[in-house]
Amino acid sequence: MNKFKMLASTFILLSLLGSNLALGQERNYINARSATESGVPPFSGAVQIGETLYLSGMLGLINGQVPDDPAEEARLVLDSIKATLEQAGMTMDDLVYVQIFCSDVAHYDAFNAVYRTYFTQEFPARAFLGAGTLLFDARFEIQSIAVKR
Repeated sequence: MNKFKMLASTFILLSLLGSNLALGQERNYINARSATESGVPPFSGAVQIGETLYLSGMLGLINGQVPDDPAEEARLVLDSIKATLEQAGMTMDDLVYVQIFCSDVAHYDAFNAVYRTYFTQEFPARAFLGAGTLLFDARFEIQSIAVKR
């Protein structure tokens, strides 16, 4: 079931990306990284095409470390998403799809308690997936899509 959800999510993401690319719109890179840079991960923090912003998977770390408290980690990762959206002139309410990868779904309620505080309007569509081990032993990694209102 999880593999099906991930495949469906990937298909939706690629469909949305493809439809925007087909329009021939320029790309705006946020927290961009050059393909010629060495020693940095090979991805940009987000790519904006038209009014749509595609955010890479983000973690909630302090100086490269996962905080002890799952709620604090959730706040950190959501703050990172919020800051990236603000760089694109958007807010958390512009999110239309959020995909959360979680190393242990027992953190579902703790995550949701924090997540709810980041929105003032309707919630975006969302998936919460048990993902096993994440980079840096993080509990949460979040990728998302936003469309400017």
